[in-house]
Amino acid sequence: MTMPIAGGAERGAVDAAALAPAAAMFHGLSDPARLAILQHLTVGEHRVRDLTEHLGLAQSTVSAHLACLRDCGLVTSRPEGRASMFSLTTAPELLAVLAAAEQLLASTGYAVELCPNYGVGATTTPDVEHLKSHEKSESA
Repeated sequence: MTMPIAGGAERGAVDAAALAPAAAMFHGLSDPARLAILQHLTVGEHRVRDLTEHLGLAQSTVSAHLACLRDCGLVTSRPEGRASMFSLTTAPELLAVLAAAEQLLASTGYAVELCPNYGVGATTTPDVEHLKSHEKSESA
């Protein structure tokens, strides 16, 4: 992904509006259940019922995540009888992004798990004004 620069490279400002679609895509990938659904779809088409059984999630939860993934353009569906069969829209590209994410996680030693804002155990997504410091607090 190239970083668009506002006003030219000499100013060094990032064009946030141009980055918004990428940020939205990463937000679409930010839920573990959605990643699990995508992982299951890498092996082929699935019905909501199949995904519900594989993932141990409620049907309404799986349907909501599939709707999100469809809105993001990552999955598509086709009717089969009374059910819908879901599949990846761009499997090679999505698999490349997920593989790159795994490589990045490995090269950083999974440090993002410890991030006070987005790591494991974080319960909310903070606004910019409420981001926590990554500095370890010194205890006396």
